[in-house]
Amino acid sequence: METPNEVLLDCPIRIILSRICEKWPVLILYTLSQNPVMRFRDLHRSIPDISQKMLTITLRTLEEDGLIKRQAYAEVPPRVEYSLTGRAISVLPHIDSLIQWAKNNMQDILNDRNRKTAKP
Repeated sequence: METPNEVLLDCPIRIILSRICEKWPVLILYTLSQNPVMRFRDLHRSIPDISQKMLTITLRTLEEDGLIKRQAYAEVPPRVEYSLTGRAISVLPHIDSLIQWAKNNMQDILNDRNRKTAKP
C-alpha cells in the first residue's frame, strides 16, 4: 500500500495544514473575519489567553503564508493594522464549517470525555 503524499513529512500540503491547524491561527483568522481590520492590541484583547509573543509569531507566520495583510502607517505613535487576504477569506467557509461541527458535537464529546475519565 502506497503512502499518500499528504502524510509524508516534506509534503507541502502537510506543511500548510499543520501551520493553519495549530491552535492560534484558526482563532486569529476567525477573529479577523468578525472584525475586518484590527490593530495588534485589539487582536490581543479579543483572544485573551494568547501571549503577546505568540500573537506576534503567529501573525508573522500568517503573513508569510499570505493569509493576512499587515499595514504599517508612518505615524507617531506608529499604527499597524491587520486584515484578511483573499486567500484567508477563501478558507473561512471551511473554518466556519469546523466551528459549526464543534458546536453540534460539543456536548456528546464532553459526555464521552467525562465517561472516560469517570471509569476507575
